Amino acid sequence: MKKTIFVLLAIFAFFLIALITVPIIFKDQILERVDREIAGAVNAQVYYDYDNIGLSIFKSFPSISATIREFGVIGNPPFQNDTLAHIDALRIDINLFSVVFADTPELRGVHLDGGSIYIKVLEDGTANYDIAVESEETSSADTSEFKLGINRIEIAGLDFIYDDRQLRTFAALGNLNMRGSGDFSSDIYDLDAVAGVDIVRVDFEDINYLSNKALHLDTRINVNLEEMRFGLEEAEASLNDFLFEVDGFLAMPTDDMEFDLTFEGKDNSFKSILSLVPGIYTESFDGLETSGSMDFNGFFKGIYNENSFPAFELALTVDEGMFRYPDLPTPISDVNIDMLVQNPTDNLDNTRVNISEFNLNFGNNPISGRLLLENLITYDINGQLMGKLNLEEITSIFPIEGMELRGSLNINATAEGRYDSAAKVIPHIDAVMVLNNGYVKSSEYPAPVENLNVNLSVINNTGNMNDLMVDLSSFGFDLEGESINGELKINDLERLNWDGSVDGSLDLGKLSAIMSLEDVIMEGQIQATVDTKGNYTDVEAGRYDRIEASGQLNVSDFYYTDTDLPQGIRINSANLTFAPNEIKLAEFDSRLGESPLVATGSLSNYMGFLFAEDQVLRGNLDLYSSRFNINEWLTESGEAEDTTELSVIELPRNVNFALSVKADEVIYDNLTLNKVTGAIVLNDGVLNFNNTSMNTLGGRMALNGSYDPRDISAPRFDMAFEMQSLKIQDAFQSFNTVRAFAPVAQHINGDFNSQFKMSGLLGQDMMPVLSSLNGNGVIKLLEAAYKDSQILQGITSLTKLKETNTINFRDLNLSGEINNGMFQIKPFDVRLWDYQAQIQGSTGFDGSINYLVNLQVPVNKLGSTVSNVLSGIANEDVSGATIPVGINIQGRYANPKVSLAGGESIENYVTNALKARLSNATGKIQESLADEFKAREDSLKQEIRAKAEQAK
Repeated sequence: MKKTIFVLLAIFAFFLIALITVPIIFKDQILERVDREIAGAVNAQVYYDYDNIGLSIFKSFPSISATIREFGVIGNPPFQNDTLAHIDALRIDINLFSVVFADTPELRGVHLDGGSIYIKVLEDGTANYDIAVESEETSSADTSEFKLGINRIEIAGLDFIYDDRQLRTFAALGNLNMRGSGDFSSDIYDLDAVAGVDIVRVDFEDINYLSNKALHLDTRINVNLEEMRFGLEEAEASLNDFLFEVDGFLAMPTDDMEFDLTFEGKDNSFKSILSLVPGIYTESFDGLETSGSMDFNGFFKGIYNENSFPAFELALTVDEGMFRYPDLPTPISDVNIDMLVQNPTDNLDNTRVNISEFNLNFGNNPISGRLLLENLITYDINGQLMGKLNLEEITSIFPIEGMELRGSLNINATAEGRYDSAAKVIPHIDAVMVLNNGYVKSSEYPAPVENLNVNLSVINNTGNMNDLMVDLSSFGFDLEGESINGELKINDLERLNWDGSVDGSLDLGKLSAIMSLEDVIMEGQIQATVDTKGNYTDVEAGRYDRIEASGQLNVSDFYYTDTDLPQGIRINSANLTFAPNEIKLAEFDSRLGESPLVATGSLSNYMGFLFAEDQVLRGNLDLYSSRFNINEWLTESGEAEDTTELSVIELPRNVNFALSVKADEVIYDNLTLNKVTGAIVLNDGVLNFNNTSMNTLGGRMALNGSYDPRDISAPRFDMAFEMQSLKIQDAFQSFNTVRAFAPVAQHINGDFNSQFKMSGLLGQDMMPVLSSLNGNGVIKLLEAAYKDSQILQGITSLTKLKETNTINFRDLNLSGEINNGMFQIKPFDVRLWDYQAQIQGSTGFDGSINYLVNLQVPVNKLGSTVSNVLSGIANEDVSGATIPVGINIQGRYANPKVSLAGGESIENYVTNALKARLSNATGKIQESLADEFKAREDSLKQEIRAKAEQAK
């Protein structure tokens, strides 16, 4: 008995270990198969992490379950910035034996938990889902060999966006949940499906048809993959609380889509249709008191393609509807609607909308109307809307939390006729809307908007487009003793003549409190008196001198900030005077963030800038700031430590400003600029600096040039700098170009002058891209000391010439140029300690250095290391002879390699140099040193150029 138990336990342990270890043993084999299938099937970037893949045999035994988390697909250009699909977690059940032993892996189940899918189609029909690798019929090696044996699909928490710009269709669905079961391995099978989704938004041709609705579907779908036909058998669906059934089929045998669907309401009442009304379907909807009947039915039948649209019909009737919110005394009653939308043809333009009856009572306020729209081509219309509303009574029907409304709103509008823009025909219109004694009070701001009056009429008695008259004869309101009043008349739809005015003052802080603008702080006082008259025909023709505009706008104590503008803008006072051709800025005292700014000047062509897309706003402004912090506008505020970076400043192309700039202090990156003056011109998106000068780094700097960010991905600059008496150490700390191309400056104390031209690219952090730089110029060291450098230590260690590690310079002129990221110093003469020397070389943007130092050294200064050399030269006194000593400096400045030219020892080098001197061949040594250096320089140039191209 014990033996039997031990055998059974051993067998159980074996199977248990096998179940745990099989997924681990075969993981590499399975993952290799996945990679091979992806590469052979998908032309896109598929991202996933092996560490986020789990294998288990317990979840769906005898299948193996592969769970993949946080993976997705990103399209190739032009969809490289769009994620086609991102999945939080996907579990696939695979027949284990088919993976290990068969050539056709068999999928048994798919379970998706969380994620998003984004389908995008461009205007030209290019689609981001078109990522399948085209297969070649002659080869089957690259085609997928997976066999579908799926019998269950589960989806939970999936978001879906369909953005078809060719068909002008947009749909956003959220939180899709679905369960489906069936024999998916067959070509013909029944799919039992239950699904629910939140319809966030559905638009067609820029018209919103559905938003914020909940859809639920429970159906059996007959799937025929051979004919691509999907049949619905009394599918039960609900949209919010609106229930309906759908019968018929959808087929896609070719590129066309064939529909044969009928639908009708099921067990619905007037309350059901109310659930589709925005704002009503809330938590209190269940307690809504309703009565009345409703009927709904229709069909959708025909072919859908680029040239055909299915015939359809939708009929809705509501009879004696009524509803009332809980605990509110006033109902909406006598709701009667008779609507029929139909199109018996395959042309959508033949759609006919007939709302033959529409009336209801808002308490004691009746609203009635009708509408007949014959087609979508000539838009033959016959409609009417009439009503009188007491706004205070409306709030007893539709409570608006924290809001009090009063006033009388009257509407009486009729329209009959045809709209034809080519024939300049519009319907006959007679519409009047009058709001009297309007009153709005919000709990968030107790002061009310009072005396809100609007008198608007729209009249056209002839049907001629030119005879239209829109007359806003008066509008205005009072807010805590301040009032705004105005009027506006528009006539002739072709010319769009206008004549209007506005006069009054407004406290923006009070207005923003009433409007409850989210994440916005706005305050200040605006007083305006503006009159304007003109027509849009003159605007289009550019005849802005015919546009009348006059008046003044005064702003005081204005402040604005929001999440996109955390620095805030404050205008202490501003005065603008309007004329047809220009706006004069007589006064502008402001603070942009922490930076005070005063401006005067003028703006011209503002009419064209406002009304036309291709017009340029021109201006002349004088700007002054006592202290302007540019960094505040280039970075986002950090938390405990500043880890933010500068970013590219994009400039408008349709603004042409000539700026005269003066600032006592300007902060940019880690530079402080004082006494800044100059002229700056912004034109066509390029900023040009003319004779701009400033005090900085202990001296004075002037610049001329341009900043061109028109290609925002690769902004360019082209500058000429003139610097006087700048501190070398400050320049090294402040300029990344100095740190990169003149690392020697970190060991030099003193002042310098320079005239240098430089051009190249700027990175997204507004710093120069070193590999792109080109330039040339001169640098003059006025009085400087070079000390504590590894290069000096290397030279003294090699030659024993001097024990001190300091060299002093005075009035040293250097000439250099930058090409493709390499800074080359032309040969220059200098005294190193007590010896005449010539130096030349280069520094690369990658930090590499290559310099040749040619010293003229008396032999007796070389120390005891050459005593044997001197004694070995017979019959010649060469102890006072001078020889050239060539020193190579290579590697990187922080870790330089200092060596004698030719790689010889000091003894051999001195012996050969003295022999050359005795034979008058010293010139050949100099040539040899130069040739060796040039060969090394040419090789380095090629290397730097290749690195520069790769970096750019």
